[in-house]
Amino acid sequence: MNQQHYRNTLQASLKHIEIEGFRSLRKVSLELRQLTVMIGANGAGKSNLVRFFEMLSWMLKPRDLGGFVEKWGGGDDQLFMGAKQTPIMKASLRIDSSLGFNDYRFGLAHSTARDRLIFVEEAFRYSQHGRGTEASWFELDGGGGEARLPEVAGDQQAPESQRRIASTLVHMLRECATYQFHDTSDTAPIKLRWDATDQQRLRSHGGNLAAVLLYLREHHFKRYALIERQIRRVLPSFGGFELEPVSGKVLLQWRSKQGGKVFGAHLTSDGSLRLFCLVTLLSLPDDMLPDIILIDEPELGLHPAAITLVAEMTESVSENHQIILSTQSPYLVDCFDLDDIVVADFDDEGATDLRQLDSSDYSEWLKEGFTLSDIWLQNVIGGRP
Repeated sequence: MNQQHYRNTLQASLKHIEIEGFRSLRKVSLELRQLTVMIGANGAGKSNLVRFFEMLSWMLKPRDLGGFVEKWGGGDDQLFMGAKQTPIMKASLRIDSSLGFNDYRFGLAHSTARDRLIFVEEAFRYSQHGRGTEASWFELDGGGGEARLPEVAGDQQAPESQRRIASTLVHMLRECATYQFHDTSDTAPIKLRWDATDQQRLRSHGGNLAAVLLYLREHHFKRYALIERQIRRVLPSFGGFELEPVSGKVLLQWRSKQGGKVFGAHLTSDGSLRLFCLVTLLSLPDDMLPDIILIDEPELGLHPAAITLVAEMTESVSENHQIILSTQSPYLVDCFDLDDIVVADFDDEGATDLRQLDSSDYSEWLKEGFTLSDIWLQNVIGGRP
């Protein structure tokens, strides 16, 4: 069953998540909307929630939980205050659809042998709406370094009902994609020549942006032209992209409207490069976008006009794709509704507290003409150092 079919027939989205013991997320419970905007001070743990979803995506692919753990410093670093205080982390997730909800839970324990994480618990279930009671869990054997849920999804000997539930969960959770376009250093992937055939998805760092744009120019020209127009709204000197593959590789370049000079990524401002990535990501066809999109601090280096544009595009994309956005920008926050906001704070023990806001609690402030950023910066809703 392809991605679009899942979206249209099941109308599935991630509704609820509970995490215990992952990094600073000692114990959090969160209801997720179609668009969730996390705010908070530096170091409050916003990025740790983004990293958790990245781990989910990795661990449901063959041999990739170990790759994630190695990439981010080892198993001990993934546990709240280390394995001595938190020997096991646990999580549960609920994916809701028009017919019912799919639940998945797992537990990961620290293994000192190679500073890795191993599964000690894994279970899933499906419950129909209107039944009044929740279904029983299907328990999977633990003790290994890889999730068994994908194994059930692909096991033709498993009961069809179990395969269907496992397939839905694997599909949705593999579709969690995190994007952070912060790296614009001299050796950043976006400044290098890239394989022109790497076009299926925009990579998390935006390194294959030129290849994706080349694909859109050839197969979705109206979207490609829209991307150029959107960029021109906040970058008037932008005349259009210049994408010419050489020996199977393509370099990101663009043409100036003034004089026609062609600029490479190495001569482009950091903010402009991030704008190129964000506008392209938020303009992609549905089948080139993941079901769950996480964007970490998209406002970095952007002009206020560009921030407004990104916010408008984010709201549009969230109609068909679930988006979780982390930001420290008051300007960006004012582009969204208060009910979309989740506030991240640290408690006295170094744990992250995530609080969802209810607009009715702040109606008097809003009636007095205060903006969302006003009440944030005055620490009415928290989220400040």
